[in-house]
Amino acid sequence: MKNVLISGAGIAGPALAHWLAAAGCTVTVVERAPAPRPGGQAVDFKGEAHLKVLERMGVLDDIRRLQTGGTDQTIIDAEGRTLGTIPGEFTGGTVEIHRGDLATLLHDHTADRAEYIFGDTITSLTQTDDGVHTTFHHTPPRTFDLVVGADGIHSTVRRLAFGPEKDFVEFLGHYYALADIELDSDPVMYNEPGRMVAIGGPKSPAFLVFASPELEYDRYDVEQHKQIVARAYRGGGWRIPELLDRLPHTENLYLDTISRVHVPTYSRGRVVLLGDSAYGNTLGGFGSGFAVVGAYVLAGELLAAGDDHRTAFTRYESLFRGYTKVAAKANAGPFLAPPTRARMAMRNWMFRSPLMLKLMLKSTDWFATSIDLPDYTFTPTPA
Repeated sequence: MKNVLISGAGIAGPALAHWLAAAGCTVTVVERAPAPRPGGQAVDFKGEAHLKVLERMGVLDDIRRLQTGGTDQTIIDAEGRTLGTIPGEFTGGTVEIHRGDLATLLHDHTADRAEYIFGDTITSLTQTDDGVHTTFHHTPPRTFDLVVGADGIHSTVRRLAFGPEKDFVEFLGHYYALADIELDSDPVMYNEPGRMVAIGGPKSPAFLVFASPELEYDRYDVEQHKQIVARAYRGGGWRIPELLDRLPHTENLYLDTISRVHVPTYSRGRVVLLGDSAYGNTLGGFGSGFAVVGAYVLAGELLAAGDDHRTAFTRYESLFRGYTKVAAKANAGPFLAPPTRARMAMRNWMFRSPLMLKLMLKSTDWFATSIDLPDYTFTPTPA
């Protein structure tokens, strides 16, 4: 079977490693971070397709054991008065888990069947008729049969195999930040035009979304990120001054754009994209589900096609392109941080209307289940 390199040890990468190892492949996962990334916001799974894949992986019971519970979140004004309630079933799906807990779980689930290289990254990919010659920042060069980019919206693999990020990533006018800042509070969300703060809940970081022109900054400079957030929230009401006072002292802060990925095809030769590197990061609530279902479909098609990776990649894209169409339209930025008080009031009214809430829940369930999931049998092909 094939010797496969996966870039990225978040959710999509380890999920794919599980299925490829089950199919008899030799799997290597390379990750820039020194270990599975802790923390992060809660992610959720919903609908039959998501849960069926997790159950087949053998991790659904563990996810339920670690789940956060999908707590209701109260929308408040500057005086703390309730304006509406976002139900846990809307934000948390069928089952919700913190991203760091899920990444650790998936890593531990596959660590004895796949090689993990942490603290390193790919520096070049050279495709030949027989494989992909790969160089790394630290690890000696190696050649793989296939390379998978499961390394997020700022994918190194996509850049090396497809071209510059600017050609494929569309900035949608908002940034989001996660900061390990705890303020004593039940789960609440506070808005001012063009900016949002959500706090509360066990292990939950402060979650911030704000409108902004596109900024130039170092993605790995946390101190610079703190300055950007401080500028974006300067003059804010409610408990924003308290949050900004604590901001310089937090050790963990993540800042990124809300953006959409457009790729004409998911593969180039022996290189293929999976998860946010292919389907984008619009904070629409589908990213984790797309990652685990996509990993299942990609691995299943590779197993079914044997040595014909071209057919496998074509089938994977054919099955998955329609399923991810919501990512091509979604943009949670204006929903989470409405640009005007009128838009804020309209958003809050939607959560007070039983009919609108029912329609929103129904639409998210439909998007999550709108794939005819093949029934792959992951039995290794004899050598």
